[in-house]
Amino acid sequence: MSAEPHIGLVDSGHASAQAPLIRAGRRFWLDGEALCEGALAADDLGHGAAVIASLTAEAGAAELCLAQVFDGRGQTSALQLAAAIHWLIEQDVVLINLSLGLRQDRPLLRQACAAASAAGILLCASSPAQGAAVFPAAYPQVLRITGDARCAPGQWSWLDSAQADFGAPVRADSGMAGASVACAALSGLIAAFLRREPGAGREAVLDYLHRGAAFIGPERRGAGP
Repeated sequence: MSAEPHIGLVDSGHASAQAPLIRAGRRFWLDGEALCEGALAADDLGHGAAVIASLTAEAGAAELCLAQVFDGRGQTSALQLAAAIHWLIEQDVVLINLSLGLRQDRPLLRQACAAASAAGILLCASSPAQGAAVFPAAYPQVLRITGDARCAPGQWSWLDSAQADFGAPVRADSGMAGASVACAALSGLIAAFLRREPGAGREAVLDYLHRGAAFIGPERRGAGP
C-alpha cells in the first residue's frame, strides 16, 4: 500500500501527460436535472490541467483522486460538487482542493463540506481578492485561499482578512493566474507537509501555516512609512 497521501481535486479534468498522477477519477455531469457519473473525459477547459500542474509543482510526488465536474464552458452545479466531494470522501483523501466558487450558498454543498470536515479531510477553496464571498470558501470548515503577488514559489501569506485566510503565488507556469492557481499552490504545500508529517490534523496544519508564513496580513499597496 502506498504511503503517499491521497489528494482530492474537484475540477475540469487533467492533461494526457498527467494521467500517471491520477490514482482514481470520476466524472459527474447533469442530464437535465439528473445527476450522472462515469469515467473521466478529456479536459476541454484546461483549468484542471493548470491546477494539477500548480499543485504538483509544490507537492512533489502525490497520488491524486480527481472528480471532474466542469463542462467545456466552465459551468457546474452544487449537485455535481456535492457528489464529487462525497465520492472523494470514499477515496480516503486527506485534502480536497476546490479551485472554484459558486455565488450562492446551497445546502447540498454545505452539507458535503461538513461531511468531509467531519471525516478529518482538509478543504481548500479559492476566494476572490475582492468582492462578495463565494462558496465553498465561505463555509467555516474551509480554508479560504486567494492570490498574493508578494509570494514567490514555495511561499504563502497568513492574511486573516475578510476575503481570505491565506494567500499564495498568483501565477503559474501554465500562464493561468488568480485565486485558482493560489489555492492549488497552497494545497500542494500542505500536501508536502502531510507527507512529512503523516497523520497531522487540521490544527497541526494551521499551526504550520501560521508559523511558516512569509507575510502576515494583507498587502497594503501605496502605504507610506
